[in-house]
This record gives sequence, structure tokens and C-alpha cells, in this order.
Amino acid sequence: MTVSSPLVSPLFKNVGAIAYTFAMYALGIGLILVQPWQLNGLGVVLLVHALVLSATFTHEFIHGNIFKDRRLNAFWGQVMTHLNGGCYATWDALVEHHFNHHLHHADFVGFDFLKYFNTMNPWLRSIYVVLEWLYFPIFEFELRWRVILAPWLEPEKRSLRWRAIALMLYRTTLFILLAWISLKGLVLYFVAYISFVNIMRFADAFHHTYEYAIVGQAFPKRDRTYEQEHTFSNLVSIKYPWLNLLFLNFGYHNAHHHNMSCPWYELPELHQKLYSEKGGGLLPLPQLVSNYHHFRLYRLFSGQGDAILDEGTTPGSFTGGVGVSFLTPP
Repeated sequence: MTVSSPLVSPLFKNVGAIAYTFAMYALGIGLILVQPWQLNGLGVVLLVHALVLSATFTHEFIHGNIFKDRRLNAFWGQVMTHLNGGCYATWDALVEHHFNHHLHHADFVGFDFLKYFNTMNPWLRSIYVVLEWLYFPIFEFELRWRVILAPWLEPEKRSLRWRAIALMLYRTTLFILLAWISLKGLVLYFVAYISFVNIMRFADAFHHTYEYAIVGQAFPKRDRTYEQEHTFSNLVSIKYPWLNLLFLNFGYHNAHHHNMSCPWYELPELHQKLYSEKGGGLLPLPQLVSNYHHFRLYRLFSGQGDAILDEGTTPGSFTGGVGVSFLTPP
């Protein structure tokens, strides 16, 4: 029986997957606190797994694809952001940011990334280059800190200062508590979180070849044809579709952009109906590992590149995007 089986109700699929996410998170926390290093390693893997699911569930809740009640979607979506760290942005900001991505067929950013890196102080830029080369996603963490500090940096968000302070206090308290229980556990949690950010960054990088659209500046009007031509389905596996559940079927991205109200468990069927196995910008993630590695610095300074697909080949010019997470609205 597959997850899309009509014998399993949508409510059961959703509640079961949500419960599984929390169970993996709790088990992961437990395992990073014990002594055997083998169990510590398993705990890190389970934490990464749970964090990835919490992020993709946040995406589903943004679209209102889990429950019929909009308030329930908003509540559980916010709960998920407390797992993955996206809670510093308001729920309304997350929803607005992501729906603008769909409605305007663009990756909206708060400032010109390319200009930012190319004109950065050389000493500071060298720090970014070294850390990014080492797979420490320093720019992604900068974007998260920009969200945290936005109430002090942007006058229109001043009313959110006490909210931001409360969130920082409660999350800092939890990290101090974790360190008090086990300093090793705190270090392993950060290893898991950094791994999670890298994995989601990899998944997000190759979904589109949209040009960055800077908030507040004019951008060209784009249609649905442009959207599909610049959207790609990055599946974990074509041969073993169940592996795509590792990202809650997030890789069926052309199908998702065709119908953003389609829930996660119906996306494989919709993809098959629309594109079969060769259409829909199909570009499996395993084929993009070398691109992600090779261009991990280049994409910071030169943009997303192109991905004109030839039969059976991986586009060598597809550098991938950066800073396009739905968890970090500008």
C-alpha cells in the first residue's frame, strides 16, 4: 500500500506523518544525550530527518494543504517553525513571502545578493568564502539573523520587538538547558541543525532558475509558461518513489507549481498524470550533487545560472540559487 492509496484517509496520512515528525525529533534529542557515540550518530541523523520534515510540513501548512480549517493550518505551521527555527518570522510574513513566489513567479530577496558579495569588504568576504567552502552556510545564518533583528533594523516592524525578545529568551533558555544536561548534546544539535540547513539549501537551490527579484523594486511580469520553463522537479529517486517522502514529496516541484493546492501525498500521481517520467523539468537530486559542490562559492557571486535540459544530461551551467528559503522572508 502506498501513501497515495485511497484506502488510507487524508487525515490519517497527515496526522501520522506529523506524529512521526515529532517522534523522530524527540528520539533524536534523546539519542544525542546518551553515552554511546553510535547512538549519538543515529540521533543526529534522526534530528536532521525531523527538521527537514518540519520544514516541508511548514510549506504544506503555508498552502493550507493539511487541514480544512485555515486556523489549524496556521497553528500547526507555527508549531513546525518552532522546531526548525523559522519562528522568528511572523506566520503572515511567511505566507505572504511564499505566495508572492507563486503568484509572481519570482524568488524575492531583501537586497541584491550578488552586489552584496561582490562589493563586500575583502577581509569579511574571505571569511564568508572560507566558511562556505567548508560547508558552513554562513550566509543562510546571516539571513536568519536579519529576520531576528528586523524589528530593530526596519521601522515598520518595530512593533515586533517584544515578540522577538520573547522568542530569543525562550530559545536561548532551551539551549542553555540542553548544554546543562549535556554539552556534547548541544554540540551535536548544532551539527544536526547545520546539516539540516545545508540539505534544505541543496533542495531549494535547483527548483528554479528565476532571476532574483528585490522587494520594493520593479520586476518583469511573468506568466505560467515562464514558471514551468524555469521550474525543475528534483526527485530523490525515480526508481524508488518512496524515498521522495524524505522531503515530503517536495521534489515534485513542477506538479506543485501547476497546482499549489495539491497535498503532498497526491503530488507523485499529479506529476505522473501531467508529465510522466520524462517531463516536468525532471532533474533528480543525485545528479546535482556535483553541481552543488562545484558551484558552492560561485553561486554567491554570479547567480543561479541556466538549466536548459538536454536528453539524459545534467546542465553544467546550473549553478543553483542561494538565500531562497521560504523560512527566511525578506
